[in-house]
Amino acid sequence: MERQIKLIWDFRGAASAKTAEHHLVHLKEYIATEKLPIDITGFEIINEMYAIAFMVVTDEHLILIRDTLKPHRGELYVL
Repeated sequence: MERQIKLIWDFRGAASAKTAEHHLVHLKEYIATEKLPIDITGFEIINEMYAIAFMVVTDEHLILIRDTLKPHRGELYVL
């Protein structure tokens, strides 16, 4: 099984939840436009002032997506 990396975009402030949710729309649009085999995406509200949007990619697509979309950070994705 290929290594999976969770690419994360951080959003802070009172509107962080709405911003992360909206950013997810753009991530899904990118996946559809580029016809990428990415199934795991989402957003999480950490607290009232912090939320994230994310997508999980394999090593095969990591460099291209990282350089194009410029996530704030990444971590190994473990089920």
